[in-house]
Amino acid sequence: MQYSNDDIWSVVKSNLISKNTENRLLQTWFLPTDLVSVENNMNARRFRLGVPTELHKYWISENLFERICSEISSVYKQPFEVELVVTGKAINTYPESPGALHQAMSATERHQDVAPMMAPIVAPPVMRKPGDYLNPEYSFSSFVVGRNNEFAHATSFRIAQRPGSEGYNPLFICGPTGMGKTHLLHAVGNYIRETHPESRILYISAERFLNECISSIRRGEMDKFKQRFRENCDLLLMDDIQVLGRGEAVQEEFFHTLNHFFEKGRQVVVASDRIPKDIKGLEDRIRTRLEWGLIADIQMPDIETRMAILRYKAEKRSMLLPDDVINYIAKISKRSIRELEGNLNKVKMFSELQGLPINLDLTKKVLAVHDDSTTITIDEIQRLVAEHYKIRIVDLKSKSRNKPIVVARQMAMYFIKNHLDKSLVDIGRAFGSRDHTTVLNALRRIDSQLLEDSDLKKDFDELQGRIHNITGV
Repeated sequence: MQYSNDDIWSVVKSNLISKNTENRLLQTWFLPTDLVSVENNMNARRFRLGVPTELHKYWISENLFERICSEISSVYKQPFEVELVVTGKAINTYPESPGALHQAMSATERHQDVAPMMAPIVAPPVMRKPGDYLNPEYSFSSFVVGRNNEFAHATSFRIAQRPGSEGYNPLFICGPTGMGKTHLLHAVGNYIRETHPESRILYISAERFLNECISSIRRGEMDKFKQRFRENCDLLLMDDIQVLGRGEAVQEEFFHTLNHFFEKGRQVVVASDRIPKDIKGLEDRIRTRLEWGLIADIQMPDIETRMAILRYKAEKRSMLLPDDVINYIAKISKRSIRELEGNLNKVKMFSELQGLPINLDLTKKVLAVHDDSTTITIDEIQRLVAEHYKIRIVDLKSKSRNKPIVVARQMAMYFIKNHLDKSLVDIGRAFGSRDHTTVLNALRRIDSQLLEDSDLKKDFDELQGRIHNITGV
């Protein structure tokens, strides 16, 4: 039977889902996958499959790629290739059934250009319970959801509703410092504390876990340590888990603690500034255990989400912030949510000390050291382009004529010329002292190829969006 390209993918996707109806992990990572395009090459047909994030791409590559190829070969008997590409389309929620999940995905894609809103999840107020170290201020209702964190938020709330669910244990939240990972850890604990007050919950940093373990070994009190972290705990929330790569003896204890939780069906949620495979010094057996569960990443919020966070923080502090002030603070606070909140606090304190109303002039005066709101550096553009094309910055400055590197180099030159007041000579100097004619040719080539090459246009739009998230323009 002959199938069209779309029919082939529909059959493949349907077969995989129907054969894994109980595999929630597969459904979570695989359902957002879609057919982007099919290319007919001389030797084989290439199926390009789109996934929302790099983490989806990584999980499917490691766990599902062979099964996808096997299903394609069952309906398409000719030579073929499969390529995974990141499209950036995100999922907003994860309902119980595959059908409901598919509907939720469609709804998200229809509304993906809508400005970020506050999370519609409101939990009752909670009180800190002695010994669990939970901060009652960190709840799902106080977490601002945007495109950068909606997957991590949705999975965290799902776990809070059903701790110990198959496929979600452990939940591994990763992302740069100051992005809200700790907030989600506490939110999970606080929600479970409210809905299941009998649960024994423990939030702890990996640094503290490491220090307490070493201290217990030295004092010969490992029985007490194991009692606390295994027998007397139903939910373990561990922050900054990358620290565990420093201690071999501690890793042994952590490995057995993980196994104990999994065997008992108890939930583990951890946070790190990098994914498991990138944690130096971490034993393979622990890395494997962490990758068994669900990995959810958080990135720096775009400017619209930063503005939404500011509005929420200002309302909580009973501050009246004009829109131009919110826009300005969001533009210059590009490193983390902590920086965003810190700048807001500076403005508030200065206003109260001086008895002055908050306006744009006052805000610029207080935050003058950060006043680079509409600029981005050459180094930053080179870093963004290198990360996008998965090459090194040194490659951009090298003499290499490898096509992917040449394209990336030309793209970086183009963005520098369009976003910075730099001469052709200045730009050439930043790329291994190339002459101005080389830069001029690069600019002309990108201009012409943007009209003809859809893949290049897609790369351009994604990089333009990332630059916008930094500069706001």
